[in-house]
Order: sequence, then C-alpha cells, then structure tokens
Amino acid sequence: MTQGHPNLLLLSNSTAPGRAYLEHAHDAILQALDGRRSLVFVPFALADHDGYTDMVRRAVEPLGITVRGAHEGTPRDLVADAEAVFVGGGNTFRLVRAIHELDLIGVVRARVAEGMPYLGSSAGTNVATPSLRTTNDMPIVAPPSFETFGLVPFQINPHYLDPDPASTHQGETREERLTQFLEENDVPVLAMREGTWLRVADGAMRLDGVATGGRIFRRGSEPVEVASGADVTWLVERVGSFEVGSGT
Repeated sequence: MTQGHPNLLLLSNSTAPGRAYLEHAHDAILQALDGRRSLVFVPFALADHDGYTDMVRRAVEPLGITVRGAHEGTPRDLVADAEAVFVGGGNTFRLVRAIHELDLIGVVRARVAEGMPYLGSSAGTNVATPSLRTTNDMPIVAPPSFETFGLVPFQINPHYLDPDPASTHQGETREERLTQFLEENDVPVLAMREGTWLRVADGAMRLDGVATGGRIFRRGSEPVEVASGADVTWLVERVGSFEVGSGT
C-alpha cells in the first residue's frame, strides 16, 4: 500500500446468499489489511454493540484477525491507535449520530490519510462518502449533520435494486430516488448491487466482487452500467457540489 493513498474496502453488503457473514469477501479483506492482524470494529449502526462485535470477531477469527469493539474503551482513542478500522452496517442515521457525538470524523480521516485501512459494509460504506444523503435507511434518529467521513468524493448507494417492471409496488424505485438526489446535487452516485464492493488502493478505484456489477448515476445523464472489475477512478473528476438545485 502506497503511503498517502487511501486504502479502502467498501462492501455493498456483509452477507451473500448461502454464505456466512463476510465469507464472500475474505480474500478482499486480507488484501485490504495487507498483513495487519487486528482491527477496531465500529458497531454503532446497531443497538447491540457487544453482540455485533462478537459476530464480527467470529467471522474474521479464521483469517487470523483479532477484533476490539470501539465501544470497549474510548472510541476516539481506539481508532487513533488502530491498525485498521471496520465500520459495520445497520441504520446509517444512528451511525452518523454516533460518529459525530464521539468525535470520530476527524480522527478517521487523519488515520486513513496516513494509510490505515478502512473497511465498511452497507452503512459503513455510506459513511465513507461525503454525506448520508444516498442511504436507503429510515431516519430513526436525528444526527447533528449529514456530514460523513468523505473518504471518497462521490456518493455510494449500497444494496442497489434495479426497477422491476413486473412489480405491483406503487412507491418510488431506487432509480427514482437517486434521480431526485441528482436534481438537488451535482455529485455522482455509484450504485452497488449485492455482493459487490469498491476497492480503493494506490490511487485507483475499482468496482469488484460478484459479476452483477453496478450502475453510475450522474446529473444530466442516463444511468450507465458498470461491470465488476471496472476502473471507476474517473468519477472523482465528475464531482460537483451538493444542494445546487435543478436549475429549472
């Protein structure tokens, strides 16, 4: 891992069909950790911090990785001293409230800038972007701000579901919601289907994982398919501003 470049593994989801928790991403996790054998797990997207941390501990123990929960001490200090950090999924609004209240944003940014690996899944992937605006979650709590870690400059939508023309559901599709986001914000969205992840290393960004791939949403353009294995570093050059309005 080149010092100065972020080392990120951003999973769309933590459990693939027919596989144990994190099993589908074992090789990617080891690659991102690059020889490190411990991580601090941030469990604040779920209410049961002990149970969540124990689940992660059991999942990565076969890989020779030890886990300490960020709640098992002073979270900011544990992150500051961590070899790697993994931020788990759950409710993004609850997670964002916690990372603000615990003063984690600055320390995570600083450690990632130093080369510390950051692993995220679902909500943990959402908070690696600049804002929680493209989460799928219900706002069960009110965070003080929508600001998140901003480890990548564009937005991500994990668990992306394609529109189903045979569905009788009358609510908005995910595509419609992301289109509405772009009416108000000039920031691309990488929509990642289940089983995929974004790997950021050595200055490059690649969508990886299972063959389902993803879609890229940009203001003023139709959504485009992106295959697993594709380089998406070019998204960095397309980032505009948040809340610029539709201009109509």
